[in-house]
Amino acid sequence: MLTDRAGESGAMNVNQMEDTAINLVEFLCSIVCRPVELILRPWHGTQYFQVPVVAFSTMLIILMPLLSALLTGIVSMIPFSHARPPIGLFGVVTLMKLYFLLSLIHGIRHARRMIHMELETNSEFEGPALFFFAMVPFGSSFWITRIVLEPAFVLIVATVLGRIFIFQSGLTIYLQISALCLAMKQFIAWHSAWKFIRRLMDMRYAAPIIAKLADNQATEDDLATVHLASFPKNVDPAIRSAAVSQIAHRFAPEGSFIAR
Repeated sequence: MLTDRAGESGAMNVNQMEDTAINLVEFLCSIVCRPVELILRPWHGTQYFQVPVVAFSTMLIILMPLLSALLTGIVSMIPFSHARPPIGLFGVVTLMKLYFLLSLIHGIRHARRMIHMELETNSEFEGPALFFFAMVPFGSSFWITRIVLEPAFVLIVATVLGRIFIFQSGLTIYLQISALCLAMKQFIAWHSAWKFIRRLMDMRYAAPIIAKLADNQATEDDLATVHLASFPKNVDPAIRSAAVSQIAHRFAPEGSFIAR
């Protein structure tokens, strides 16, 4: 279905609501999984992480140890409860230290690339996957690696190391949630790329039908595929030409229709 997005001035239509919701989900997932991506994407571009994502992700990492300590203290105040400290070698405090260490290393690397811009071809690219993903089945596929293999790797490592008490329960739960957020974020990126190409293909399909409509040769079946109605038989040719021009403008890239 071809849905015009240029109309309904001043009101948020369904397509705008969908785009807003998708952007919000991607933003929240990026905040949660950025500490993991700093490890998985050692060669990401200088603009891969947006400034708000960096700021909120840093706040999240700072608050996680405080929240963990607060919850432990609250549980210990409950009568007849025996709150014990988390069991494991590494916890959220270790993650916080690693996060700031990696942020410092990547900050120096980013500063060098920002000064010497010729060192970077695409500042928004997340960089290649870690080398061992190429040894896994389907590891040569860019999107399968991003959507499936990398989140599965984080999930498995977090679960296994949590079960053998290498990771504390808080760190394990966070990494498991991060794996799901990472998969969702990469799926949204793939879906956006697919939708862009799909729109171009739909515009190419709609163009001959609009041309037939201008010549009054389009059938009802042709118009139904793009959700258009035929003109009255006795309509003035000038009105037909002006209406077809407006329809073509709405279906053009500037009008940004959406395929559904």
